[in-house]
Amino acid sequence: MTAFNRRQFLKLAGATSLVAAIPRSLSAATPLSNRVVIIGGGFAGATAAKYLKHWDNTIDVTLVEPNATHYACILSNLVITGAISMNRINLSYDGLRNRGVKIVQALATAIDPVGSKVGLSNGTTLDYEHLILAPGIDFINPNPAGAERLYDPNLTPHAWKAGPQTTLLKNQLAAMPDGGVFVMNVPKAPYRCPPGPYERACIIAAYLKRKKRRSKIIVLDANPDIVAEPHTFGTAFSQTYAGTLEYHANVGITQVNSSLKTIDTTIGALSADVLNMIPNQKAGQIVFDAGVVNDPTGRWATVDPLTYGSTVYENIYVIGDSQATAQPKSGHMANSQAKVCVDSIIRAFVGETPDPQPTTNSACFSPITETEASWLTAVYQYDPTTHSMKRVEDSFGEAAEPSSENYEHMFHWADNIFADSFR
Repeated sequence: MTAFNRRQFLKLAGATSLVAAIPRSLSAATPLSNRVVIIGGGFAGATAAKYLKHWDNTIDVTLVEPNATHYACILSNLVITGAISMNRINLSYDGLRNRGVKIVQALATAIDPVGSKVGLSNGTTLDYEHLILAPGIDFINPNPAGAERLYDPNLTPHAWKAGPQTTLLKNQLAAMPDGGVFVMNVPKAPYRCPPGPYERACIIAAYLKRKKRRSKIIVLDANPDIVAEPHTFGTAFSQTYAGTLEYHANVGITQVNSSLKTIDTTIGALSADVLNMIPNQKAGQIVFDAGVVNDPTGRWATVDPLTYGSTVYENIYVIGDSQATAQPKSGHMANSQAKVCVDSIIRAFVGETPDPQPTTNSACFSPITETEASWLTAVYQYDPTTHSMKRVEDSFGEAAEPSSENYEHMFHWADNIFADSFR
């Protein structure tokens, strides 16, 4: 914990990204034929599409996304407990359309990196000069070979991609009998939204204390300790929710039977009334299909953080959760990386070199109770010696304790990033 204070955090959270303030005036020099295709319409892809048109409206921008709207993971845990509705996190692409972005509702099925083409599920093909991959995460089946079919996310939802899965988990929680057991896990880092599983555990524990007082929640963490905000969440687990929440660290999962709602672990077998299984994660499938997953774990795409260009193909970029820069995988960080990437592409169109010292930032709020929230933030700066993004230690901080004021600010922060990415 540093001297970073709440006022600094609110300034950073409202700014969304330090790169956002960079004005662009390259339109006159940009050929009309310049084409950028973006695959994935989450925070990374939507922000990239918006800022390409915002900074240079002459660029031909196409966003490929199979869903008609985007359900934000941000605030989605509050949907599960009924604190807010699904409409609150349903984000339209109309703002991007109004800026001149072409929205193609289809699934990208193939990439030809040599011919610079993208094949779509509707049978069409798109040409590109620059391709941005922003598909988010995909999941690794938690079961060993031969038992893969025992795991079914439609029976034991992860709700780690917001939308139908969120509603499914909400309904299962509501139907759970008083006295029932809710079991959830924390996947092995890195995963999407480091505080997210602990946040979910807290607000579900709060829900159980209010509506199902004889029930309990068991949290199985694959990591040796709480990954984010250990003081805040540790205090919540051991004090605020003592008797309702049971936390276990360093737990391995060996098999999941979704139909029986049982889970075999290194601390024994458990049965659940609701099993919220959040699998370990990897880059979206299209990133694998493009042949750019090449980090040591075989899960993520290695990129140059000056541009987010793939280290395999120079005109393919990977932003958001699928990249391997060791920065947090979060909606705010995806928004920030998108702006660095877009800035570098616009510079490339006119023969300029990338910004030699880009910065990114990640700020988020986490509800801890039904009326209080905490926050966490950090800024990352490019290190030319290691060619990597390093956290600026003086920027790193978290709330001293949860508060009702933070809970109120949480919604303003969410609205800011929703607008900055999608409108």
